[in-house]
Amino acid sequence: MHVPDGFIDAPTSAVTGVVAAGALAVSLRGARRELDERTAPLAGLVAAFIFAVQMLNFPVAAGTSGHLLGGALAAILVGPYTGVLCVSVVLLMQGILFADGGLTALGVNVTDMAITTTVVSYAVFRGLVKVLPRRRRAVTVASFVAALVSVPAAAVVFTLIYAVGGTTDVAISKVATAMIGVHVLIGIGEAVITSLTVGAVIAVRPDLVYGARGLERKLKLRVNGQLVDAPAAEPAVPVAARSHRKLWLTGLVTSLILAGFVSFYASANPDGLEKVAHDKGIDKKAERHASSDSPLAGYGVKDIADARFSGGLAGVIGVGVTVVVGSTVFWVVARRRRTGEPAEAS
Repeated sequence: MHVPDGFIDAPTSAVTGVVAAGALAVSLRGARRELDERTAPLAGLVAAFIFAVQMLNFPVAAGTSGHLLGGALAAILVGPYTGVLCVSVVLLMQGILFADGGLTALGVNVTDMAITTTVVSYAVFRGLVKVLPRRRRAVTVASFVAALVSVPAAAVVFTLIYAVGGTTDVAISKVATAMIGVHVLIGIGEAVITSLTVGAVIAVRPDLVYGARGLERKLKLRVNGQLVDAPAAEPAVPVAARSHRKLWLTGLVTSLILAGFVSFYASANPDGLEKVAHDKGIDKKAERHASSDSPLAGYGVKDIADARFSGGLAGVIGVGVTVVVGSTVFWVVARRRRTGEPAEAS
């Protein structure tokens, strides 16, 4: 759903840029409460994983494909504020390095793909975990529904933005019907990927899943006919001392394999927005991307003739750059949590 340059007029793009900048500023402050020394590296990995999986377009209808947006996945794994930052880092890397998503439309894309999907999905997720049984399985179920809802929600927001600042004269009712219809189908794929990933992480390190915190009920013992909380068991190894290196390395290797190898087999059909834009004439005023001459434009390495190797290498580079940039951002944010808060209170 990456919006290219030229779809939305300059004033509307500027307004969404201001909205996105404000949301990122709020998210940077909020992420200080979500991140610590254990979760900051995971957040960088989540950004890299989203980048990798977004390369895996899957078919959803005749001549149309979809890909992960990632807002729900990021929000549930590392928190909603950090989730907005994760997806924004991915969008920035894609726009600058791979000419995917217009640079003048960056505010539109952050507002739609990062803010909307994260806020909507996390609101749905929190609502569901409050009414579902307080078990880890509830997190997986809530993840599925939250991700499913987040994608058509992003389609609705794009339609609203287009209604305000679209550069072509197309009936909004037609745009809305087409966008929401195809993105409901894409949402199913999003939900499957999100729930499987969240479930896999919960299975090995539930303490690192933001959305699973505090869900397990305390063990009760019957004493003199009354139920009382059982004393907490002493862990064999302190939680803070548990190494999460294996999870991080596993996630990184998985991301590299997905981007470097599996992406070659992704669907070549246009994604939901591209298909709707072509069918409805939204793309008539699309502009050439400012980074179209980038050595990595189009998810291939310039001057490498072998398509498989070129695309795979570009994917590996993208994962590497995203994990480095993301991890650096989140490490700085987590460090400010430790060093900056006292200064703010004075």
